[in-house]
Amino acid sequence: MLNLSPLFFTTVENESCMLNELNLTSQKKVWIADVRTEVRNCLRNGIPKVLKENGGIISIPEPRFFTQGSWAYKTLNAPAKPPQQADIDDGCYLPLSFITLTKRPSVAANVFFAAAEEALKPLVEKKGWKLVTDKPTCIRIVIATDVHIDIPLYAIPDEEFTSLTKASMERYGFDSIAEAMNKANQDAWTALPADKVLLAHRECDWMSSDPRPVKTWFLGEVEAKGEQLRRIVRYLKAFRDWKWSSGGPTSILLMAAAAPLFEKRSQRDDLALLDVVAALPAKLRSGVNNPVDQSESLTERLGKASVEEAASAFEEFEKVLRGATDASSPAQACTWMRNQFGTRFPNDPSRIKFVSVAATIAATPAAAGPSELVGRTKAG
Repeated sequence: MLNLSPLFFTTVENESCMLNELNLTSQKKVWIADVRTEVRNCLRNGIPKVLKENGGIISIPEPRFFTQGSWAYKTLNAPAKPPQQADIDDGCYLPLSFITLTKRPSVAANVFFAAAEEALKPLVEKKGWKLVTDKPTCIRIVIATDVHIDIPLYAIPDEEFTSLTKASMERYGFDSIAEAMNKANQDAWTALPADKVLLAHRECDWMSSDPRPVKTWFLGEVEAKGEQLRRIVRYLKAFRDWKWSSGGPTSILLMAAAAPLFEKRSQRDDLALLDVVAALPAKLRSGVNNPVDQSESLTERLGKASVEEAASAFEEFEKVLRGATDASSPAQACTWMRNQFGTRFPNDPSRIKFVSVAATIAATPAAAGPSELVGRTKAG
């Protein structure tokens, strides 16, 4: 059998591996972080200013921010091919008590979007970026051909707002914030939960949506099961991005499906990935729910046809990956893997190792036995 793991992941300096090829460069990460800071400062100062000037509201808190998505989970991959873009999600929050000063939720949602877009316009124009205002749940700023920042807008209960660490109108379709307010239909805040985080939506006004539990869940899974899980998720995303230029199963769906299927394989990322990929088609077909909200089906959101397309793609991937580990030719195994992942999988057959069946079995996790009834102790 073959051990392909050195080409998936290695800690040996100056040796290439796919994980390193998936990473954004250090320079690009620093640049993106700097841009995010500029955007935050623009919104932090600009939203209160715009609302004071256009809405006549005197006391306006500075918005606060919470990074979410793959940047926060540390599962962000560089784009595999155009037109893909690295997606940075940075939530912008105002306290619920301030948002509910308006009599109608739809007014507040429209005003929040309009004020944020107006605040961003000077910075976007100065930098030569592109402001995208037709996404239902966020404002998008395209900062490079291969990178964008999405800014979802939230209303959060006041006590939670205080705990958050501080760190364009024409396109929107309104000539003024006043017109945005006049456009809104009659509605009432009493129909919305006052104890939950609400996401502004251009068409549905507000939706109950809190990104923080998903982050907590995934980071907890990594802490419990090890960094190999995070790498497996990134390999799944890398396969998706090579297979689908756009679309395909969402990142949250891949995370939610993979986490319960994952078992640690000591120094064998190839086998850990194979375990997950072998079980993934059945998991997708049976349905995958949001791990922090079982009432939300992630597979239903993707759609039946797309779920079947994804399941079939992973079935074929499993055959290729299993064939590569069982192959007698390292060069052939490299060729098969590059067909699945593209050129980001190193073409270096010399680093693929021949291993015995016994060594492969040794990499398999031991079956779980009864836990010992021993608690933590400390000297005293």
